[in-house]
Amino acid sequence: MIFYFSGTGNSAWVARQLAEGQNEELLSIAVEIDKNKEYKLREGEKVGFVFPVYAWGPPEIVLRFIRRLKMIKPEYLFFVCTCGDDTGRTAQLFSSAVARKGWRCAAGYSVTMPNTYVSLPGFDVDDEDVETQKVHNAVARVRFINEEIVSRVQTKHYNCHEGALPFTKSYFLRPFFNTFLMSPKPFHATEACIACKKCEKACPVNNIKVTDRPVWGDNCTQCLACYHICPVHAVEYGKVTAKKGQYKGRLLRDL
Repeated sequence: MIFYFSGTGNSAWVARQLAEGQNEELLSIAVEIDKNKEYKLREGEKVGFVFPVYAWGPPEIVLRFIRRLKMIKPEYLFFVCTCGDDTGRTAQLFSSAVARKGWRCAAGYSVTMPNTYVSLPGFDVDDEDVETQKVHNAVARVRFINEEIVSRVQTKHYNCHEGALPFTKSYFLRPFFNTFLMSPKPFHATEACIACKKCEKACPVNNIKVTDRPVWGDNCTQCLACYHICPVHAVEYGKVTAKKGQYKGRLLRDL
C-alpha cells in the first residue's frame, strides 16, 4: 500500500512507478485524509509514503494524515520524497512522525525532480536543459529505489540529499516559512483569466472556487498546482511570479 501526496505531478509520477514496481495499491492522501477509515494490511504488505519536500520537511497534510492513520504496525515502512534541490532533515521529521505511532521507518530516499517553487524572489522553474537532466536521472533513481524496496532493505542512514545546513533549514527556517510564508492571500488571477476552472480541479485540497475568477480559501498547502496548470498564466502569487515560468511536467508524460 502506497500513500502519496502531489501538487504538480512529480510525486504522483514517482508514486506510480513505485506502486507498479512493488505491485502495491496506490492511494491519494488528499482523497483519503477525511475518510476516517481503518486500513487493512495483507500479511507482509509494505507501506510506503511518497510526497514532495515543502520548506525542508514533509507537507503538513502528510503529517496530519499520519496522525489520523489507522492501521496495524506495518512490517516494512518506507518513504520517498521529491525535491527540486535538497531535503534538509525531512527524513528525520517523517521518521519522528511515524515513531509517534509506534512504527519504524525502515528506509527513506529522495528523488531530485524539476523545481516547481516560485513563490519567493530568487526561486524559479528550471530551464529546459536542467529539467531534462533531472528527469533522466530520476528514472534511474526510481529504478534503484524500487530494487531496494523489493529487497526490503533496512537502511541505517536515510538515502536523502540533505544539502548544506540541514538542521538549520528544517528546524529554524521551516517554522518561519510555515508561519509567515504559506498564506494563500497573495494568490490572485489577472484579467487574462478565462475561468476555465483548471486551477479549481487541480487543487488537491479543494481550496479554490471559480465563478468569474478563482477565489482561494484558507486551506492551502502551497503546492502551486493552480499556478502551474493555468493555460494563460493568469494565476499569480503577489507580484513575485509575474515574470516566472510554469512547470508542465511535459517530460513525465512521455515516460
